[in-house]
Amino acid sequence: MIEYKNILFCTDFSEDANIAFLHALDLAKRYDAKLHIIHIPHSSYAYWKHIVDEHTSKEAPSGESFFNKEVERRAKAALSKEYAKRLGDFKNYLFVVRSGAPDVEIIRYAKKNGVDLIVMGALGKSEPDRIEHGSTVANVAKYAHCHVIAIRNPAKQFTLKAPTD
Repeated sequence: MIEYKNILFCTDFSEDANIAFLHALDLAKRYDAKLHIIHIPHSSYAYWKHIVDEHTSKEAPSGESFFNKEVERRAKAALSKEYAKRLGDFKNYLFVVRSGAPDVEIIRYAKKNGVDLIVMGALGKSEPDRIEHGSTVANVAKYAHCHVIAIRNPAKQFTLKAPTD
């Protein structure tokens, strides 16, 4: 029997993420699991792989912080504003904010916190990042230690047309 104890919902506040939230919350309720709601704010330093992957430094070369308490505070406020009311009477959740490359940080968090299932929107807000660095969803699905569900926005579905002669 499948059993989920920790479900990680990843959000960039996109339409697909908001639809994926409904699925993540339903699964958390169904399995009586803890729902981890994570957001990784965009950073101009997020793809410095030698720093992100090795965490050799907490400061950018200019000396400024990669991530500060104000960024974290605003991100947690945004999570609360977007999802707190929608959680209703569900109390087994945690808002999480991390810095870095989203795919790397999602996988790290999932491993460290015993996540059984990752739920995320199939398409996010970061189209330019996806072109340059690859799809966050594809990378998470490829490297995660657990199941990954990518939820599509049904309104954005497209149909393949048969070739015409």
